[in-house]
Amino acid sequence: MVAADELYQLRLKAARLRLQIVAMMGPDKTHHFGGSLSAADIVAALYFYKMRYDPKNPDWPGRDRFLMSKGHSVPAQYAALGMLGVLPLEELPTLKFLGSRLQGHPAMRETPGIEGCTGALGEGLSYANGMALASRVLGISYNVYCLLGDGELQEGQVWEAVMTAAKQCLGNVVAIVDRNGLKAMDETACGKLLDPLAERWAAFGWAAVEIDGHDMRAICDALDWADAQDQQPSVIVANTVKGKGISFIEGQPQFHNASLDEGQFGRAMGELERALGAIEEERR
Repeated sequence: MVAADELYQLRLKAARLRLQIVAMMGPDKTHHFGGSLSAADIVAALYFYKMRYDPKNPDWPGRDRFLMSKGHSVPAQYAALGMLGVLPLEELPTLKFLGSRLQGHPAMRETPGIEGCTGALGEGLSYANGMALASRVLGISYNVYCLLGDGELQEGQVWEAVMTAAKQCLGNVVAIVDRNGLKAMDETACGKLLDPLAERWAAFGWAAVEIDGHDMRAICDALDWADAQDQQPSVIVANTVKGKGISFIEGQPQFHNASLDEGQFGRAMGELERALGAIEEERR
């Protein structure tokens, strides 16, 4: 169980992660604010609490793997890698520049710490299964964490991968659904129906739990629970808010992929800085 002081530090990390996400995007640069911000608490918990990971050796064979299946939200991963020192923090603002290592979707052969080229939605869990099966062949024990968007679950390939993981008893696969309820233009529910989502995964043979994806203790407890499921794959359905942390972006599908003008950027950074300050004030 996560200790109180560690929980406090993780909340600080998540708040700083959101600041890094928005800062690297900057004003007048189109990118995926909504899904990157909704995933920030989950990404912080993975990199700074749960995953076995050596930032000085990101290619260490025994590392846990993290695959950002919803590749458009990779700024959250870039921010974490920057905070860990895998990437220089000063490189983050080169996001999407021509020739930059930090492209709009993950490029594993260009960017340290990136495990797979994702962004064609629906493919990430199949990729994660392959990584998990490779651990058996190689005789190396590690977990594979795969973060999916809820809109992505409307792709048939996801459910083929769900069946494969259960059939192969891939207990080292942990899927996390960033269930923010929105896609690029409308609500996720406007497409194929997913409810009851946790029960659906369970029906395919997965251990399943549903949590508040912005409650750091709940996230850490769920990751610990998943770590104990060694005979079957596990899924954490994390209910989140798209654009979490910025009042005028939260729950607004138009900020799935958008740019902020100078005024909006300043307002967003101000809100995130005040949120960080409020957490810091708890210990003063």
